[in-house]
Amino acid sequence: MGLIRSIVAAAGSGMADQWREYFYCDSLETNVLVTKGKKRTNKRSAGNNKGEENIISNGSVIAVNEGQCMIIVDQGKIVEFCAEAGEFTYDTSSEPSLFYGNLGENLTKTFAMVGKRFTFAGDTAKDQRIYFFNTKEIMGNKYGTANPVPFRVVDENIGLDIDISLRCNGEYSYKIVDPLLFYTNVCGNVVEDYEREKLDSQLKAELMTALQPAFARISAMGIRYSAVPAHTQELSEALNDILSAKWSELRGIEIVSFGVNAIKASAEDEAMIKELQKSAVLRNPNMAAATLVGAQAEAMKSAASNTSTGPMMAFAGMNMATQAGGMNAQQLFQMGQQAAPAPSPAAASAPSSAAPGAGAAAKTEAGWECSCGKKGNTGKFCSECGAQKPAAQGWTCACGAVNKGKFCSECGAKKPAGEPLYKCDKCGWEPEDPKNPPKFCPECGDPFNDDDILK
Repeated sequence: MGLIRSIVAAAGSGMADQWREYFYCDSLETNVLVTKGKKRTNKRSAGNNKGEENIISNGSVIAVNEGQCMIIVDQGKIVEFCAEAGEFTYDTSSEPSLFYGNLGENLTKTFAMVGKRFTFAGDTAKDQRIYFFNTKEIMGNKYGTANPVPFRVVDENIGLDIDISLRCNGEYSYKIVDPLLFYTNVCGNVVEDYEREKLDSQLKAELMTALQPAFARISAMGIRYSAVPAHTQELSEALNDILSAKWSELRGIEIVSFGVNAIKASAEDEAMIKELQKSAVLRNPNMAAATLVGAQAEAMKSAASNTSTGPMMAFAGMNMATQAGGMNAQQLFQMGQQAAPAPSPAAASAPSSAAPGAGAAAKTEAGWECSCGKKGNTGKFCSECGAQKPAAQGWTCACGAVNKGKFCSECGAKKPAGEPLYKCDKCGWEPEDPKNPPKFCPECGDPFNDDDILK
């Protein structure tokens, strides 16, 4: 009796699984990441209602919607994959169907399948499943720093390089980019829906861990912490790079967007940064002088309105404070003018209509150029290497101008006649007889020539 029942069960289940099936998936909710495919049946398909649940007959049709990805698992192994929306026909199933393909070939395979089921007492001894993955962007994942996160502040303009503590909160989104990895390493062969709540707490913890090195990369780009909300794309890329080993390569998911609602440093850190920036501005003598003038003006206003001790005592206290400081606004302005870059030769030689002689003054301020390359020297020695200013070459007119031509470039006087007088144009050495110099200067060895003629 047992053998007969097994034969009947094997034949009955084999014939029930001959029908081609239609599998589909309803619209996936935002909290559902993976769901098992459903087999559509109704009252009219009475014969198909008796088929095994986890059997997919050859020729079955699977509908794949936009934002979904489908995989077929046969005996625990992924055998098919489809991420393109449309109709997918499973024509390589190991379960034959008399209604799809060559009838004679399928008939032979069906008898072989019934014989195999008979050896398992009529059971199918096979497990085939369809899973649908939600490949849409999973949004609305909130995060917040329970503890302050270190952030390096670098400001090359003022030479600032310090670490501060930040707190931030916002939302991020991610999506499944590799369903095969997600199935293999995360959800597996689930029976019920796999929801995001099973994974979100782990993702949030790892995200907070990766936020610190991501902030370090943002800081290295020269982005201030207050400007981070405007650079969320760079922050998302930095987080994906840091989390790629755990998220992308292990679980098949990636961050799509990272939003920052608020980011704020502690009150102490913000006050420290502002004070350092203010102090750095005062390194400029002109800015320091302007600040001092403003403080003195405010002190004068306070002194003028002081009626308790008298304005004279208040002004006296202000003068004592100025003297104790060792610096006044006039000195600071002079330092700022000295530190200002020298005008270009074109600007120095350009005539000015502001006042008579302005062009000559600009020419004087341009200075002389040393052999070391330093320009703008105004003294007798180079401010860079200390070399002595080269002696004037040519003959000296009665008006004081030094010329090399036959006429003075200032007053137009003719070069005086007479024997030439020599003076070394390199070191300034003068021979005892200026009219008969030696062939070479005994001080520097420079040969005497026409460049050494004084007049």
